[in-house]
Amino acid sequence: MQRIDRDGIALAYHHLPGAGPTIVFLPGYASDMSGSKAVAIADWARAARRACLRFDYAGCGASGGAFEDQTLASWRDDALAMIDLVEGPVVLVGSSMGGWIMLLAALARPERVEGLVGIAAAPDFTDWGFTPEQKMTLRNEGRLEEPSIYSPQPTVTTRGFWEAGEANRLMHGPIELSVPTRLIHGQRDPDVPWEHSLKLAGLLRSDDVQTMLVKDGDHRLSRPQDIALILRTLEDVLGSDIRTTP
Repeated sequence: MQRIDRDGIALAYHHLPGAGPTIVFLPGYASDMSGSKAVAIADWARAARRACLRFDYAGCGASGGAFEDQTLASWRDDALAMIDLVEGPVVLVGSSMGGWIMLLAALARPERVEGLVGIAAAPDFTDWGFTPEQKMTLRNEGRLEEPSIYSPQPTVTTRGFWEAGEANRLMHGPIELSVPTRLIHGQRDPDVPWEHSLKLAGLLRSDDVQTMLVKDGDHRLSRPQDIALILRTLEDVLGSDIRTTP
């Protein structure tokens, strides 16, 4: 495991050298680089001798910092620090919230990003993912706790995170990204409606956009057949007329 300092916080990452573009995995909310999708992509990259980088946002996994001090914007900046850490073009793979950060990072580094893979991408979820009552709690109390179906610990959202999300919404008009993009979404996703991936596909400037719906797929898309689809999709993007580097 390696570490870099960003604004006084040690960010943990694993960088696997190899042929480019470098695959950069962006985890979901409160997730980390040890998840099954991130590890499977790293294992595939190692076997294919492809460059790959996975990391933990500040406050998550092995990285320093307090979770509740972080925002969508600070996690976007963590992703940009990782893109800046490696040389040459990158392909971003974003899971859930990581799909939102993937888009923000690509808009911030258009000269570096040459492909996108979204897995149950959840841009703008601070808008549609909370009820009016929950938004009022965030405004008035500064913090929201909800039971999690993925962890024994509750999911915590802070007012700072929510406000940063509202300030970085993208789904209100065209998204000026013209790189090959693949969006994978399970139609039994209880957290992010699969229709959002269809809307995102329509908003992206690129003509090379494909949306793949997994009829029996859930939000995590971590079953063996889901992982196999993700790897096939990643291989497709890496071969979609984008520059490769030794």
